Amino acid sequence: MKNIGGMHKSGFIEHMEPFNDLTMWFDENGIDSAKLIVNSSSFRSSEAMESNHGRHRILMVSDFFYPNFGGVENHIYLLSQCLLKLNHKVVVMTHAYANRSGVRYMTNGLKVYYVPWKPFLMQNTLPTFYGTLPIVRTILIREKISLVHGHQAFSTLCHEALMHARTMGYKVLFTDHSLYGFADIGSIHMNKVLQFTLADVSQAICVSHTSKENTVLRSGLPPEKVFVIPNAVDTTMFKPAPQRLVMDPIVIVVISRLVYRKGADLLVEVIPEICRLYPNVRFIIGGDGPKRVRLEEMREKHSLQDRVDMLGAVPHAKVRSVLNCGHIFLNSSLTEAFCIAILEAASCGLLTVSTCVGGVPEVLPDDMIVLAKPDPSDMVHAIKKAIKILPRIDPQEMHLRIKGMYSWQDVAKRTEIVYNRALKCPNQSLLERLSRYLTCGAWAGKLFCLVMIVDYILWRLLQVWQPDMEVEVVPDIKVSRSKHVTEDHSST
Repeated sequence: MKNIGGMHKSGFIEHMEPFNDLTMWFDENGIDSAKLIVNSSSFRSSEAMESNHGRHRILMVSDFFYPNFGGVENHIYLLSQCLLKLNHKVVVMTHAYANRSGVRYMTNGLKVYYVPWKPFLMQNTLPTFYGTLPIVRTILIREKISLVHGHQAFSTLCHEALMHARTMGYKVLFTDHSLYGFADIGSIHMNKVLQFTLADVSQAICVSHTSKENTVLRSGLPPEKVFVIPNAVDTTMFKPAPQRLVMDPIVIVVISRLVYRKGADLLVEVIPEICRLYPNVRFIIGGDGPKRVRLEEMREKHSLQDRVDMLGAVPHAKVRSVLNCGHIFLNSSLTEAFCIAILEAASCGLLTVSTCVGGVPEVLPDDMIVLAKPDPSDMVHAIKKAIKILPRIDPQEMHLRIKGMYSWQDVAKRTEIVYNRALKCPNQSLLERLSRYLTCGAWAGKLFCLVMIVDYILWRLLQVWQPDMEVEVVPDIKVSRSKHVTEDHSST
C-alpha cells in the first residue's frame, strides 16, 4: 500500500475521521464549514502572491542575527546580500538586541526588523505561540512578502513566524543548521517541536547530507522535500598571509566557543601531550565560554603560559588576522552539521585537523584535512600526521581551490531554485493542512491541530479588527551603483 506522509493510506484515512466529526460540529453550531475549506491564501493581497518577473520578496526569520556573531548569523547575512544582488527583495526579522530595536538598514539596503522582544535564554525569545502573530502579519503585508524563510531549529521566533505564515497561506522554507540527538530529554523535546513546524513547510534546506539524514529522521519530512545546500565562505575576506610563515615555531590555532559541544574538554587533554612531544609547537585559542576555566587551569598546571595564548572572544572582523598567525587549525567539535570555521581556516591556507563528526567529512578534500575520532589519543596522532605533511602545504594554492569550490553567489542561486519550487507547491485548505499535523502523534497531533485552529481564528479576528487594506504598504528601497538609497515609488 502506498505511503502518504510517512504512513500507510489506511492510517491516513483513519486520522481523517475526526475531521468529519469536526465539520459536523461546525455545521451544528451555525458555522459554515465550507469557509474553512477555502484556501487561506485567498485572503491575502494578490500583490504578495505574485513574484513579478522571477523577483521574490523574502522574509528571513531567526533569533540569531547581527550584532550577535555565529555561523547562522553569517549565513543569513551573506545569503541575503547575494539574493539582493540577484534583484530579490530581502527583509530580515529578529528580536531586539540591547538598544538595537525597530527598523535598521544594513549594507545594500538590507532591511532588518528588530522586533521588541528580548531574549530570554541562549539568545532565544520566550515562546508565546500567538504573541508574535500581529507583528508578523503586519510585516508580511507591509513588505508584500511572497515567501518566508526560517533559520535554525533552536529559534523560537523562527518556529512561530513559520506557523503564522502558513496560517495566512504563505509558502515557507526552513533551513536546519545543526545536528541533534534522539535520546536525551532536550533533543526529544526539540525534535517534537521541529516535527510540528516541518509538518507544513513547503521545502526544507540542510547544510550537509548528514544534516539532511538527521533532519528527515527527526521530523518525518519526506526526503524529496529536503535539499542540501552547503555553506560557503567569503574568500575576499579570508586570505592567506602575504608571506609564508616560518615553520619554527609551529602555531596551532583554535577558534571556537569554549563549550562541551565544541569539544573543549578534548583540548584540555590534547594540548599538554602535543606540547610535550613537540617543544616548537605553540597554541593560540580564541573564544569564550564556560569551559575556558578548565583550559586556563590546564595551562597553569602544566606551566604552558608561554606556549598557550588565550585570546578570549574574537570579533569576526579579526578572525582572519588570528588565522594568519597559524599553520594548523584544530577543530575538536563533538557534533557539527557543517562547520564554517573549517572553511575560513582553509581559505586562509591553514591545514585542518578535525574530529570526524557530523558533516565535517563532507567539507574539505582529503589532502586539506586530517580527520580523527573524538578521542584524545587519536587527535594527538592526527596532529602528528598534520605536522609531518605541513611542509607540502601551499597556502595560496589552498586558497584558490577553496575559492573555486565555495561561493555565496552559488549558494544564493541554488537557494533561488528551491524558492521557485516552493512557490509552485499547491495551495492547501485548512482541513488538508490539519490532516498533516495529525500524523505527528496520537496526542501531539491533536494538540498541534488545536494550536493551529486557534491561530487561524486569531488571524481571522485580526483581519476583522484591521483589514489587510488598512495596513500601510511601504515603498521598496533600492541601492543604486552610486551607493545612494532611493525609493522605488513605482510599486506603490
